[in-house]
Formats: sequence, structure tokens, C-alpha cells
Amino acid sequence: MKAAQFEKPHTLNVINKRLRALNEGEVLVKVEACGVCGTDVHIVDGTSRSTPPVVLGHEYAGTVADVARGTKDATVGQYVGIDPNISCGTCFYCRRGFVHLCSSLRALGVDLDGGMAEYCIVPVKQTYALPENITPELSAFIEPVSCAIHGIDLARIRTGDTVVIIGGGTIGLIMLQLSQHAGAARVIIVEPLAHKRSIAQSLGANVVLDPSATDILSAVLDLTHVGADVALECVGKPATSELALALARRGGLVEFFGVCPIAEKIAIEPNAVYFKELTIVGSYVNPHTFGRSIAMLQSGRVRIDKFQLDKFPLDGVHEALRYQREGKTIKSIIEPCA
Repeated sequence: MKAAQFEKPHTLNVINKRLRALNEGEVLVKVEACGVCGTDVHIVDGTSRSTPPVVLGHEYAGTVADVARGTKDATVGQYVGIDPNISCGTCFYCRRGFVHLCSSLRALGVDLDGGMAEYCIVPVKQTYALPENITPELSAFIEPVSCAIHGIDLARIRTGDTVVIIGGGTIGLIMLQLSQHAGAARVIIVEPLAHKRSIAQSLGANVVLDPSATDILSAVLDLTHVGADVALECVGKPATSELALALARRGGLVEFFGVCPIAEKIAIEPNAVYFKELTIVGSYVNPHTFGRSIAMLQSGRVRIDKFQLDKFPLDGVHEALRYQREGKTIKSIIEPCA
């Protein structure tokens, strides 16, 4: 089969790869759609961890093509979404319920072969049967929406809150919608690219700010007088992380959702955290939120119809990554079998 395999930083090759035999508890999935994530870009650029050589792609869904002997809960022809994060179930964190912090956490498309391939072998316990109205392009959003739902849970948004979201890309636009459903009275989007600001407005953002033309701190203080109840950093850069800390009001919450490159550091004044009594949280992957994500997409409560989507064949994976890296699209989607 054809697959996009990551070998080492800056080396991603489309190769012909032989599939091994299925083991009990596994299914073979014909991949219909695989989203390109910022994490994929970071992996290829050498700024995020992985276990190469590995086929990339962790935002994907497809049709069950084969089921290992003795494996239950899957049938050939079934359309399934794939939760890529596999926990051990026995470590300290798993037994405390923090499966996403598992000491041995592995992920399809990061540590094990993932969805940027014509076929992928998947543990059946990682599959979710999808309803008929979940199209292939919609299915590419199940994993990112599931991560965003976890982030919204941690953000503790209350009815009437003002939420500032830094970054209007895939995650920022999903967070916008989830913040509205969580009860935010006002959502402010900070985004430098005009086409993304336009999408945010079409999805109901109350205020959209261009950081290249506006002093964001002054603008937010003018709008709120005190700062944001919740500041969500969805970019993954030191400068925007520091901005999030500045934008939160006293007693507010700051969430680092964007993935900063490993070893990057920011300046934090402990006295300011103390005086403002800030809550600072991180949000990591998607513990027990995959089914909720499917429900939000199936119901139309999270919409992608306003998103710019660009589809690529597997041989176009480098162009798909470039589009995501340069912000030319909201989501690049690989169609391996097209």
C-alpha cells in the first residue's frame, strides 16, 4: 500500500509499505479522509515528539476492510472514526482516571502507523461506529473537536463570561463555537489573517481583532474594562502565550492549548500571577471526549460548513503540510484512496 512515512525531522516520504497480518483485537481500515494537524507540521519540522519511522496522520476515519479472527464489535463495511490515543490502563495515571496522561501513552500517527496511508491497522477498541450523516470530510474533525472539548471542560466557562481566543485557525474556530455553547456572552477572536477573521465573524464571533493593526491588550481592556474571564491560547507561540497571561482579568483563567515547540520558554512574573490570582491550565489531547465530539458534529452544534477545506491525494502530502503551515487553509485533508 502507499503511505506517507516520517523518517526524521524534515524527511517525510511517500512509500510503498507492506501490511503485516492482523492480530486478535485489530481491524484493517481503508482510510477515506485524514486531516493534517498542526502537530503533523511540528513533527515534520522536528519541534514535536514522535517515534519514527512512522506513518503520520491521527485525524482520520475510514471503512473496516477486514477484522481479525476472534475480534468482536466490528464488521466489514462499517464506517468508523479512530481515536488515536492508546493508554495502558494500568499505570498510576490510568488508575486515577487520567488516561491521557498515561505513562506509556502511544498514539496512532505519532508512535504507531496512522492515517496518511491507503490502509491502517487499528485496535478495535479505538474505533467508533459513525452515523450516516458524518461525511469523510466531517470525520476528519472528530479528533480535533474531541481535544477542544477537553479544553473547554478545563476552561470552566460560565454563563455570561467574556472569552478571548488567540488564534482563528482550526482549533480557534472550534473553540469559538464550543465557547458559545458553554455560555459565553462575548467571544473575542485575535487573528492576523483576514480570511480566518472573516470565518470567525460568520460563525458569530462578537469581536474580531487583527494583532498586526491593533494593540490587543488595550483593545480588550477597552471592551471589557477588566480583561477576559477566560483567555484561550490556540496558536502555540511564546509571544501569544505571554499575551494570554496579560489579557486575563484578576481571578481569570488562562489556558495553553496551542502546542509550543519543545524547550521554548516564556517570562512569567510570579507576583502578577499571585496578585491577579490567575488560574493557568494546560490542555492535552482528548480523554473520554471522542463520543461527545461525534455527537456535536452529528447534531450540527459544531459546524465546518464555513471552513476553507483543501483536499489532497497522498502524493500531495507535502503541499497539504505547506498549506497548514502557512495558514492558507483551515484544514488540509488527505484522501489516500482518491
